[in-house]
Formats: sequence, structure tokens, C-alpha cells
Amino acid sequence: QVQLVESGGGLVQTGGSLRLSCAASGSIFSFNIMGWYRQAPGKQRELVARIISGGSTNYADSVKGRFTISRDNAKNTVYLQMNSLKPEDTAVYYCNVITGIYNVWGQGTQVTVSS
Repeated sequence: QVQLVESGGGLVQTGGSLRLSCAASGSIFSFNIMGWYRQAPGKQRELVARIISGGSTNYADSVKGRFTISRDNAKNTVYLQMNSLKPEDTAVYYCNVITGIYNVWGQGTQVTVSS
């Protein structure tokens, strides 16, 4: 099994920054995809960014240039640095890890950006 522990999030003003962390433990295979999704009230969950074990990344167009995803393979931890935050970034952010037969979600962490 795979377990995820998220941290970070909170309340920040427009233009501020936050960093999310997600530590994975358990059966983590060398090839894996770690990512962040978000879900705002009344909206579907959407991909924010993801990073493959080899290092390649994908970002949603809405966060390109503002958010940076990174990972520490030794710690099986993925980070999401969020800069220049906007009110429309307000959502519950979920960590996701795909490895082997597992597709696991974190419990979610609230990010609120005030205008």
C-alpha cells in the first residue's frame, strides 16, 4: 500500500506564496507519477501539476509561470511552490501518486487566497 501525508496550505492574500508538501510511504516503485490536483466549490477536480520520476513536468495553463512542482526522490516527497497567488486559486488541493498498481489520493489541504 501507499500512504500520503500532506502539509502546507492555509490563508494568504493575493500575490502571496504558499508551499505544499506531500510525503509518500509504502510501496513506491522507481517509476511513479506524483502530482497535485485541486477542486474548487462547485467545480470538478483538475490537474494543477505533475512530475514523473524522471523529472519531466506538466502544468495547467492557469498556473504556468506561477507554480513550480518539484520532488525529492530520496524522501518520496513532492512539493508545490505557489507564487503570485490569485483568488481563483482558492480550492482544496490534493496530492496524487501513481505507482505500480496504486493510484492514491491525499486527504486534501485547503488553500484560500483573499482579495
